[in-house]
Amino acid sequence: MTEFEIHTAQTAPDRSKPLLEQTKAAFGVVPNLHGVMAEAPGLLEGYLVLHRLFLESSFTDEEKTVVWQSINVEHDCHYCVPSHTGIAKRMGVDDAVSDALRNETSLPTPRLEALRRFTLQMVRERGSVGDKQVEAFLAAGFTSRQVLEVVLAISQKVMSNYTNKLANTPIEPYFEQFAWQRTPSAELVS
Repeated sequence: MTEFEIHTAQTAPDRSKPLLEQTKAAFGVVPNLHGVMAEAPGLLEGYLVLHRLFLESSFTDEEKTVVWQSINVEHDCHYCVPSHTGIAKRMGVDDAVSDALRNETSLPTPRLEALRRFTLQMVRERGSVGDKQVEAFLAAGFTSRQVLEVVLAISQKVMSNYTNKLANTPIEPYFEQFAWQRTPSAELVS
């Protein structure tokens, strides 16, 4: 298996050093994902920009969690599912929402379920969803803007989920309490 270095601000390529310093200033540490991405400065910079832009999207924190975790679980990301579980806790998202996303069981509201369903359709169909699927999403109370913001989130999560799969990025100690593995008996959401 190919080994990927987890860079620090001292070991990273020059273009990544200020990005890792910004990350450390924001989070107190450099997440392992960012350390791995630092090998390719454009990847790290792109990921950080997309992350910021999705945080600024029109979704609530609970809805952002639904979008992120739906993608993370669909991509079977050993790193992002626990990380976003911890992030959701910090954002004040109800544990029932996180548990349903992690376990692929029904979400507490039809609106959140519609958001997960549409996000998964977009991922699984690579954006080739039909008018009926978009109309169902809009009928659940979402907007055209939010259709496109799902695309933004998918772009961000492809970068992180694929990087974590390639690098087998180790989970930080804080997030180990949220370690996750897909349950074979999970009620798969379609």
